[in-house]
This record gives sequence, structure tokens and C-alpha cells, in this order.
Amino acid sequence: MPLLCKIRMFKPLLTAVALASVLLCASIAVAQNVTPASPQPESVQRFIGMFSDPDVQRFLQQQSQTAKTAAEPPLETRNADPSFSEFTMRFRAHASSLLGAIQSFPQETMRGGAVLERDIQANGGTRPIFLVAAFVAVGLAAQWLFWWISAGWRSWMARAPFATVRERVIALTARLLWAACYVLSFGLGSIGFFLMFQWPPVIREVVVGYLFAIVVFRLASALFEVFLAPNAEEEGRFRVLPITRDAADHWTKRLGYLIGWYAFGWVTIRLLGTLGFSVPARQLVAYALGLVLLVIGIEAVWRRPVQLAAGQAGRIGLRARNWLWTVYFVAVWLLWVVGAMKLFWIAVVCAALPGAIALTKASVDNILRSSAAEEDGHKRGTVVSVIVERGIRAALIVGAIVLLADALGIRLTQMTMQDSPALRLVRGLLSAGIILLVLDLAWNVVKVLIDRKLGDTEAVLEVGSERERRRTRLRTLLPILRNFLMILFVAIAIMMALSSLGVEIGPLIAGAGVVGVAIGFGAQTVVKDVISGMFYLLDDAFRVGEYIQSGSYKGTVESFSLRSIKLRHHRGAVYIVPFSELGAVQNMSRDWVIEKMTITITYDSDIEKARKIIKKIGLELFEDPEFKPTTIEPLKMQGIDSLGDSGLLLRMKVMTLPGQQFTLKRRALRMIHEAFNENGIKLAVPTVQVSGGKDDAVAAAAQQTLAAHNAAAAANPA
Repeated sequence: MPLLCKIRMFKPLLTAVALASVLLCASIAVAQNVTPASPQPESVQRFIGMFSDPDVQRFLQQQSQTAKTAAEPPLETRNADPSFSEFTMRFRAHASSLLGAIQSFPQETMRGGAVLERDIQANGGTRPIFLVAAFVAVGLAAQWLFWWISAGWRSWMARAPFATVRERVIALTARLLWAACYVLSFGLGSIGFFLMFQWPPVIREVVVGYLFAIVVFRLASALFEVFLAPNAEEEGRFRVLPITRDAADHWTKRLGYLIGWYAFGWVTIRLLGTLGFSVPARQLVAYALGLVLLVIGIEAVWRRPVQLAAGQAGRIGLRARNWLWTVYFVAVWLLWVVGAMKLFWIAVVCAALPGAIALTKASVDNILRSSAAEEDGHKRGTVVSVIVERGIRAALIVGAIVLLADALGIRLTQMTMQDSPALRLVRGLLSAGIILLVLDLAWNVVKVLIDRKLGDTEAVLEVGSERERRRTRLRTLLPILRNFLMILFVAIAIMMALSSLGVEIGPLIAGAGVVGVAIGFGAQTVVKDVISGMFYLLDDAFRVGEYIQSGSYKGTVESFSLRSIKLRHHRGAVYIVPFSELGAVQNMSRDWVIEKMTITITYDSDIEKARKIIKKIGLELFEDPEFKPTTIEPLKMQGIDSLGDSGLLLRMKVMTLPGQQFTLKRRALRMIHEAFNENGIKLAVPTVQVSGGKDDAVAAAAQQTLAAHNAAAAANPA
């Protein structure tokens, strides 16, 4: 458009004239209303007509916004920390203003009292304190009415069970809703009834403000009563935070006092502004009210029950910890007084955020814990508890970042529109933090799923069944899968965090690959162990709990690592064997096992009778409730295996589940021995018979000579 092209030539001039033109038009309109209209020059008419063009108006608006943005100092300049000298001068000015407020406070009090007295006289002389008391009484009456109406609701809550997660969530939601309605009835009865009438402005601000503070105090007390439940043991209620009764009663009162006094102070400071008090005077009153908060906090720390920290294993004692908290509270209050608000908010967030995260985790775990009692004493989380707890943790961290950004004067929305090394670093750190939070949530969900699956496989099922084989295989593979996924998540988190910080991860990955190849060549044995272990697992060669033998190594498989297996010998020794040294594996715990036994009977024994006895014993053991679940085929005699030196060698066999053959073998041999003795079947034993001829007389004579010599030696001891 040619008109816009001409206007852009006068861009600096039009930017300066934009505001003046509005004043010019207003002055012309006023002049027309006061004096008769006079003919305007043609150039003035063209100038005024130019401003009526929509394109010109749009262009001027854009230029005005651009000029405003250019006039603002850069983000780094606005957020730059002051020097020590500037901070000293600022503190000096702040201190002098407070000293001046101390001197002028009586005059300001008299002036504010006069403003309040005028409204009191206009209202007929009724003091605000009497109005507050009267409408508090009205609110209590409305609260009592709600209490009477909700009698059925309260009786249901008193009987509500807390055994399962669903019951706990429903009961807590009902109690929170009832507490909110209970306090809301007080607020509607007091504030709502007060606002139905016309009141002078100052009295309205005073009464409504303090009624609002009372509502906030009662609401906080009701919420703490629900969450901490100091009388849970007596009333059968559920305590969200798992602490002792004394600690719950202590913190319910102190936290309620803190919030109530803060609400009272906040309302008081606002009312002082309404009454015309200066900013230094209001700051002086705020610091004085803050001293009460400081005293409440220190008293709460020093008088907290010992049971609250009895189970906490710390490197410092309870008394030293209380002194540290006292010093911290005093330091935070002093930072607030001297006006170092940036350091104040940093100190508050750094102390409050870890505590809020810990309390959130304990509360969520307590509410969403499984109702089934864990026999091993281990607490297992659920997917819902992990999502809720990590979601609240992420919300707390994001809220802390937003609060610190606002306190430090950092505009997060403008960080994306400006570019500098510092801003790029900050944006990268924020992106890396978000990535770590998301991956932390994903990893914890996967970890909980794997751990719960492992927990489900702890119970031993029917030996030799398909479900038992599947259970042992899961207990073998799931720990390895968990370790692998942990390494994978850590690697992904590191790579994505570095990428968000502006680091080129392509060369890093390539370099890592080269280093990996070099390490692979230098550590071929380790690589061989890892690969061999993968193939053993793919072949399902052994599982946790199975008894295997490989060369000179044998024992029960206890656990795996990436490169080795742990075998527990039946005598107690533990073998840590690398996978590459296993070689051929003999698995003695799969499907079934045949145990063969041999006994030797004399040649004159009745073989058929012995066979029937063994068969009868085998059937009895097969029907025995102790051995029936583990016996596949009953004990039976296979026949005469060989003709021995001392008797007939009979061979027997029995088929059982792996590992169950030893007990049955010992019982069977004992029963066979007893049955053979009862039926006259003798077990053959090796015998040696020595016989001789003429040498017997010589041996007898020698024996007599030796006896005589011994008798003579005994008669003459000297």
C-alpha cells in the first residue's frame, strides 16, 4: 500500500506523535464545544483524516507496543543481583523508613482511628468488635444447625471401614466434604448474613476481614483434624500421615495456630492500608506480628513429642536438631525483616520442598497401601500409588520453580522470546528436569509392576506342575529384566538431559560406541560371560531354585548377575561361577527323576516272595498322603541284577519329582528291612572263613609258651 510506504518513512516521528495526536483531537473537540467552529486548513484536515485510516491506527498500535518493549530493560538487567553496596544502601533506606514509621506511628494510629470513628458514628456508634462477636454467634448457630441436620452423615462416617484402598478413599472424601460443609455453614451464617445489610465501607472491611480470618482458621483446623486425626484410636478414624497420636495432637494444634495467626495478620495489614497507614508503618506491624509466628514455630519444634523422632536414625541428636531448626527460623525471619526477599524465598523453598515431598510419599503410601498383610514385612507399592505420589511430587517441584521465578523476578514466559547463554542454560536445566521427572515416573511404574509380579511368584505351587515351572522361570528372568530396564532408563535420561542442555549427543554416542568396542576387545572374558549367560537364559537351561551340576560345580541356583551365577552347595558352600566356565549343564530338577536301589539277599531266599513284598511296599508308599503328590511311578523290583559273592543282587526303581526321591528311598529301605525280617528273608552279608591243618598244634604250643612267660614275668616284677 503506498500510504503505508510513506508512513514508514516517518516512523520515528509518528511514534513520538502517536500520543500527542490523541491529546490534540481532545483539545479540538473541547474547543468546538466552547467556541464557534472556524474553518480548518486543508493540511490539518488531511492529517486528521490520515489517523482515521484503520491501517494507520493498526500500524501506530504496533509501533507503540514495539517502543514499549524496547524501553523495557533486558531480562538479564532486570534480574541482575544488586552489588553489596547497593544492598547496603537499600537496607539503610529500609531501616531508616522503619525508624521513621516508629516515630510517626502514633500520629498514623490517631488518623486511622479517626477514619474508623467516622464510620462508627455513621453506623450509630456500633463498634466493629461487637459486630464481629454477634455475627460469629450467628455463624455458630448456622454451624450447629448443619451439625444437627448431618447426624446421619456423621453416624455413617463413624461406622465407615478402612480396610481396603477404596474404603479409605471414600471415607476420607466424605470426611473432607463434611468438614468443608461444616466450615462453609459457619461462613455463610456469619459473613453471608452480615453482607445482607448496608454498612459503611470501613466497618464492612473490618468485620468481613476478621470474619474471613476466623473462617480460614476453622477450615485449617478442620482439615488437620481430618488428615492427622489426633483421636483416631478412640473414634475409629483413619490417620492419613502415619505418626503417633501425641504427634498428631501436637501438630494439629500448632499448625492450626500458625495458619490462624497468619490469616489474622494478613487481614490486619490490609485493614491498616484501608485506614491510611503508610507502607513502613504496615511493615512495622507485619514484623511484629511475624514475631508471634516465629515463637509458635520455635515452641512447636522444642515441645514436639519425642516419639516423632524416635524411629529416625540420624547422625545428630534431637536437641541439636531442635537448635538447627531454631536458628533456621530466626534466620528466615531476619531475612524477611531486612528485605532480602530473594534469599528469604530460596530458604523457605529449600526447606519446605523436601519436607512436603516426604510427607506426600508417606501419606500416599499409607492411603493406597494394599489391604493384604505382607507376611515378609515388605511394603509393596501399587501403580496407582506411584502415579499419584510422583504426580504430586512433580506438581510440588513445578510449583516451587514458579514461586522462585516469581520471587526472583524471572519471567518464564519471556525466557522463550530471548536468547543468551544464561537463558539457554536455564531453559536446558528446566527441560532436563522435566525429562527426569517423566522418566522417573515411568521407571517407578515399571519397577512396581515387576516387583509385584515377583511378589506373586513367591508362593510355591504344586511341584512339577506347569504353573510351578512358569513361576520359577519368571523368578529367574524378572530380576534380570529389571536391571536391564534400569540401565536403559538411566542411559535414556542422561542422553535426553544432555540434549536438552544443548550438548550434541551424536558424537557422544559414536564415541561411546568406539569406547565400547575397545572395552569389548580388552575384556573379552567379561563379554563372553555376558553373552553366554544370555544364551543360557534363552535356552532355559536353569532357573532359580533348581539343582544343577557342571563339572566340579554343583548346587542350587540362588541368583544371577550379568556375568555369573550363584550356586549353593548342599553342604552350604557358595560357588560364584562365570557363565563362560559352566560348559555343559546337568539339570537335576526338571520334570522327573528315577532313583534305583539295590539290595542283596542270601541264595536260599524266596525270590518270588521278596518281589511281592517289595511290590506291596511300593503300593503302600504310593498311596501314602506324604509321598503320593511327589511319586510318579510306585516302587517295584526289576529282578535279579547279578549273582554276587555273598548273595543275589536285586534291583529296584521308583520315579518321583526332582528332589523328592531321597526321602522316599530312605522310607522304602527301612520298610523293606523290617518286612524281610518278619518273613524270614535274610539279607546277605560278606563272611570270611579261616581253616587250617597240622599248623594248628604248633600254634597251640606257641600260645602255651607265651602264657607261661607272661605268668613268670608277673611273679618276678624286678
